[in-house]
Amino acid sequence: MSTRSFRGRAVCVIAALTACAALTTTQAQAQAAPARHGITPATKFYVDPHSKAAKQALVDFRNGDIDNAANMARLASWPQAQWFTEGTPDEVRVRADQLVRRARTVGRTPVLVAYNIPGRDCTQYSSGGAADSAAYRQWIDAFAAGIGDRSAVVVVEPDGAALLPKDCGPTTDPTGERTAARVADLAYAVKTLKARPHTAVYLDSGNVQWRSVGDMAQRLLDAGVEYGDGFALNVSNTHPTDHNARYGTWIAKCLWFATDGPEQARGHTDWCASQYYSSAAPNDGTPGNSVSSADPATWRWTDAWFDQNVGTPPADRLRHFVIDTSRNGLGAWTPEPGKYSGDPEIWCNAPGRGLGPRPTADTGVPLVDAYLWIKIPGESDGSCTRNTGGTIDPEYGIVDPPAGTWWPDQAHALARNAAPRLTFNR
Repeated sequence: MSTRSFRGRAVCVIAALTACAALTTTQAQAQAAPARHGITPATKFYVDPHSKAAKQALVDFRNGDIDNAANMARLASWPQAQWFTEGTPDEVRVRADQLVRRARTVGRTPVLVAYNIPGRDCTQYSSGGAADSAAYRQWIDAFAAGIGDRSAVVVVEPDGAALLPKDCGPTTDPTGERTAARVADLAYAVKTLKARPHTAVYLDSGNVQWRSVGDMAQRLLDAGVEYGDGFALNVSNTHPTDHNARYGTWIAKCLWFATDGPEQARGHTDWCASQYYSSAAPNDGTPGNSVSSADPATWRWTDAWFDQNVGTPPADRLRHFVIDTSRNGLGAWTPEPGKYSGDPEIWCNAPGRGLGPRPTADTGVPLVDAYLWIKIPGESDGSCTRNTGGTIDPEYGIVDPPAGTWWPDQAHALARNAAPRLTFNR
């Protein structure tokens, strides 16, 4: 590289880093929209000028890594969620207060993630959480108090409803007591957070390749989705945005069908077609004549079932949702056939992925309130092993960093592979 070329690119990076540093001022100068009880297309999300990506940009620049520094500066210019995963009630109250206070100062809405449910993640990579329900509810009370009467978006407990204690194994919850407590805790969290005057609340509901539509709809009903604004999809995952949008629309219609729909359907989320099965399909064994979760072309049969049985519910009676697009620009990772004899953990630090659609509340999709970067791009999912029995992740040849740890190489790859191409947030 010529000296002139290097200097020119360095000047560009310095300009980008300067813009990141000035981001707080820029946000403050923007006209803040009137406070509303929820997300509207005009909602602007808060950007932390001191994010991990911003710090990485400085590290890369000092190391002379101009390309990665520029990408990290671009990444740092986009809003990302802030996760709350531990701490005493006093600590979480202070931290939430500080975040929403900074966001309010600059006329923006922060995105927060509550992730402290007892028995979190079935003792897997992100295990932890509050000691018991009483401790969790005190923590949620403090979290809500920290938000106060200021604008905020809260995603409640990723995997909390999709991965209940009863799903963790046959010996984890033999009596069902832990699952009942989990569901009650989730409902308490949604209700408590939504009681704040300007907080939008979305209960996590997994992703399109996990629970069937009816199963997930019932779990959401049990866990209090009716108390909040809706649900969240694809958190920390890589499935395509349009696939999740279709799945979320089915869930919204299924929720209506089983609660406000035909009298005979009340309580019957199990009647809803899904990404796995539809009674509207011929199901005669001919390719394409049954629903396959791996073949979205067959989802026309699921659409057909909803058209035939649900019709067009009143738009104001359907639950809305948000989609995490932080890592789904290139869609889901598919490992080489036959490479792994066990579960390849396609969700866990999936290699070769890229940032997806930029965070925005103006999605143009009727039920999708926002595309958000809920999972922080560049944070590890955990020390994935692809069920090989060792400690090394064979996709990277290393022991992956623990869950939630900043991983520069992953951040660089996500930014480099972004689809659409990563640009600076202006």
